[in-house]
Amino acid sequence: MIKNIVLLGIAFLGCSSQEAPKPFLPTEPTTPIAPKVYTFTKDPIWSDEFDTPGLPNDKFWSYDVGGSGWGNNELQYYTKADLDNAHIENGLLTIEARKESMGAMNYSSARIVTKGKQDFLYGKVEVRAKIPAGRGNWPAIWMLASQSDYGSTYWPDNGEIDILEHVGYDPAVMHFSVHTKAFNHVIGTQKTATTRIDDFDTAFHVYTLEWTPQSIKSYIDDKLYFTFENSGRGWEEWPFDKKQHILLNLAIGGNWGGQKGVDDTIFPNKFLIDYVRVYGLNP
Repeated sequence: MIKNIVLLGIAFLGCSSQEAPKPFLPTEPTTPIAPKVYTFTKDPIWSDEFDTPGLPNDKFWSYDVGGSGWGNNELQYYTKADLDNAHIENGLLTIEARKESMGAMNYSSARIVTKGKQDFLYGKVEVRAKIPAGRGNWPAIWMLASQSDYGSTYWPDNGEIDILEHVGYDPAVMHFSVHTKAFNHVIGTQKTATTRIDDFDTAFHVYTLEWTPQSIKSYIDDKLYFTFENSGRGWEEWPFDKKQHILLNLAIGGNWGGQKGVDDTIFPNKFLIDYVRVYGLNP
């Protein structure tokens, strides 16, 4: 009996010796994958330097027209191709709000857009501008989707990028924001940042957006003030993988701009833009 056990043990040992365990090797530490570093073209892929006097170039710009309140209970009527509200002179585009009856509204102004003429997917946008002062005004440099591919409503499902907003009752406070289905001001979840620029109305500054598949960043005079990262959790948070277009406008009153009323002594109120330049995203 003992002999048989020994023989069985020898046989077992013989079998196991043919399948010797592999030596343990410590796991090598993994190196994190660094985010891609995006760069932009040296020269603009499109620009408007506003060098030709008269109306904005109709090859680049169209007009949003009317006095519907524009979703914010705004008080201005946006005109079409009216030199009183949008004109180029001395190398500057002037968007001018005026105190006058227009349609059913008591103010006129302009909102010019590149939709369908200059639409972009990613890149760097630079706008050199002087922002008007005055309680009740609401100038903006911003972008909206050029199509409606996401969700059931155009806004906010398809996204908005605010390169710069300013409300006159809170002078010198510059706002940068994005709006999406998950993050927007209607439900109090908008992603935003602010900074102070005390000479906003007496000096020109360069307002810049850098838009890549990874993030949206906003700058004033090359200083970073706002970053919004792509979470990778779907279009509800990041619809910014579709083309957008540029808007320039000077609104009056509204849910935000008119919170402390409108000072009628500020008119005519002028938003001055020196240039708009768009740089492409390098491969």
